[in-house]
Amino acid sequence: MASDWTRHHAEKSLERILPRIQKDLENEIFSASEEWNQFEHRLRREFPRLFQILVELYGGHYDFFFHLEALLAATARSWMTRPEDLKALDAERESRPDWFLGQEVVGGALYVDLFSDNLAGLGDHIDYFKAMGLSYLHLMPLFAVPHDDNDGGYAVSDYRAVNPELGTMAQLAEVAQRLRSEGISLVLDYVFNHTSDDHYWARMARAGDPEYMDYYLTFADRAIVDQFQQHLRDIFPTVRKGCFTWNDEMQRWVWTTFNSYQWDLNYANPAVFRAMAEEMLFLANQGVEVLRLDAVAFVWKRMGTRCENLPEAHTVIRAFNAVARIVAPSLIFKSEAIVHPDDVISYVDLEECQLSYNPLLMALLWEALATRETKLLVHSLRHREHLPPGCAWVNYLRCHD
Repeated sequence: MASDWTRHHAEKSLERILPRIQKDLENEIFSASEEWNQFEHRLRREFPRLFQILVELYGGHYDFFFHLEALLAATARSWMTRPEDLKALDAERESRPDWFLGQEVVGGALYVDLFSDNLAGLGDHIDYFKAMGLSYLHLMPLFAVPHDDNDGGYAVSDYRAVNPELGTMAQLAEVAQRLRSEGISLVLDYVFNHTSDDHYWARMARAGDPEYMDYYLTFADRAIVDQFQQHLRDIFPTVRKGCFTWNDEMQRWVWTTFNSYQWDLNYANPAVFRAMAEEMLFLANQGVEVLRLDAVAFVWKRMGTRCENLPEAHTVIRAFNAVARIVAPSLIFKSEAIVHPDDVISYVDLEECQLSYNPLLMALLWEALATRETKLLVHSLRHREHLPPGCAWVNYLRCHD
């Protein structure tokens, strides 16, 4: 709940910013004044919360209001270009926000290339998905990635392009529309902790562009790297040691929590949040109804900590949530937090992730089958399964990605 101070300053900010956005978009607004009125109504309703969150994260930056205005302009453009059927879905979901709750929601996950070769062929199987009772379909990472170093699709080169071997973004939007017409929600990954070192931002950073170098966490001083590293754990200890990679082009160490070719984004930079929010809204406008937030625990770094599950990580997710509520309120988030059970639950909230994988239940089901004992499973169900109202677990059989 926004404070009186926040509401006051949020309203004053909108008074300054909205006329400039209206002027920039006057041609679109003139032809769709009713749509602008709908956008402004939702913006005024949701903005105090977003403003408060962004002040928490970035209020100390000298260019805070520059980024704020640019973000709001991006939300306006995304709303004005949002397809009409998705706006109708927004209205329906706002009147029925519990649409994803209940055991009748059955999900499936697949790799497009292994299931149907490409997106063009995937549409031919929608009757099969309906016969299986699916109402939730997760297509595993299908964005443009390097041919070799891609971590199975989790090293993204371009969030607005599909891997050409699978098809095009236009084909993805068509599949999403066909699934939606049959009552099946499209789920995609939102790999927002890092990009591929082949992403345009990373290539510009390697070329020495200071704007894009600040999109990532890079250090010239090995001593600073060592100070961070002493508190960090190796995510893939059998593959590589440490969370940093030396880059010869920049002559700097790059923060790479996972693989050396996956560069961690610098969310302390408001430009990064704004850029990734625009990518999120682009995907929402293609018809994605659920975004799986990849590696949620790692998105914020602070010296002297493990750089996992920091409070600011939750704040960043709440900020994305608030942006989505303005433009695409039918979009919901699924947390991928494969961490301590108490930390898993901490990401599940109507203002963060409405859905979450349930890794503890998955592991304990297999443990019960292996040992023929249910004590741990029963204890977990009694003490670690309760979620906030309006949220739900995604219970899965074996692998979360």
